[in-house]
Amino acid sequence: MGLMTIGAFARAARLTPKALRLYDRGGLLVPAAVDPESGYRLYDPAQLPVARLVAQLRRLGMPLATVRVVCGLEPAAAAEAISAYWRQVSADTVARARLATLLVDHLSEGGATMSDPNCTVAVRCAAGGDTGLVRDSNEDTAYASERLLAVADGMRGPGGAAASAAAVDALKPLAALTDVPAADLLTMLAGAVGDADRAVHGLATDADQPVTTLTALLFSGSRLALVHVGDTRAYLLRGGELSLLTQDHTWVQAQVDQGRLDRDQAAAHPQRAVLVRALGGGRQVEADLALRTALPGDRYLLCSDGLSAVVARADLLSALTATDDPEDTVRALVDLALAEGAPDNIACVVADVAAA
Repeated sequence: MGLMTIGAFARAARLTPKALRLYDRGGLLVPAAVDPESGYRLYDPAQLPVARLVAQLRRLGMPLATVRVVCGLEPAAAAEAISAYWRQVSADTVARARLATLLVDHLSEGGATMSDPNCTVAVRCAAGGDTGLVRDSNEDTAYASERLLAVADGMRGPGGAAASAAAVDALKPLAALTDVPAADLLTMLAGAVGDADRAVHGLATDADQPVTTLTALLFSGSRLALVHVGDTRAYLLRGGELSLLTQDHTWVQAQVDQGRLDRDQAAAHPQRAVLVRALGGGRQVEADLALRTALPGDRYLLCSDGLSAVVARADLLSALTATDDPEDTVRALVDLALAEGAPDNIACVVADVAAA
């Protein structure tokens, strides 16, 4: 077969003549010959495999500079380069999706956020917990201050208690900061969670790598940043309605999200406590982050699954609305878990927001 015109080659390669001219100028796909009189580009059919690869890589969104490198590699090395590129694209997409979600959450609360960005609030809070009626050790950690609320649930076994304590300790320096711009809250909290993950990894021994969940709220004025990893939970009581602010990072919850289990099946599933995300559990922590606005009258509950897994949502609501004192409410919540047999450690934080 002789040389192909640019039009015929473009059709065979699933490219456009315009793209071929661009790739020629960039030295990526140079024609086999150029007619000296007409200036028409002519291509060898043997160039079609490379041209088709270029077309496919461009459909992936790969930059021309990267395409040029990939096309110069042996097949096995090219495959690895494409895989590495797509892993990076996937990670970037996840990061952009999180940012989009944060912006949507932030702007959807715009009535309160934009009208008085300098509004301050006061926080009354209490933390407490119990070993429960079955366990002989307590791996849960609960912490409450005017600026930072946190609950962590260490995996049962060696190092669990140290892991939950280390995770919360890594966040405590944030409680001393004041007047933090809202835009910096999430960045600071994300950095502290990275520190927490490294601290938990640092507790590893030859025989054991402890892991822990972590759910925390960081206040700055009326803004608050939420971070969440695992199956500890954060709830908001506002206007008499109790809302769950976090999503469990468990295998069972993933099956529910994919439509493979319904909620009743999930509640009774023997693997309902198997985590798919935790601090210390992987190469890099993957945390959920959100930016919210705290309103006077809000009540927040952070708790381990020693409470949320055994006490019904309606009973949580009743306890949270029964008394205005956070310490009394914490005791009431712990008592509810104990009344249900408390097969796990219990940790909870209750915080009330009031106008300053």
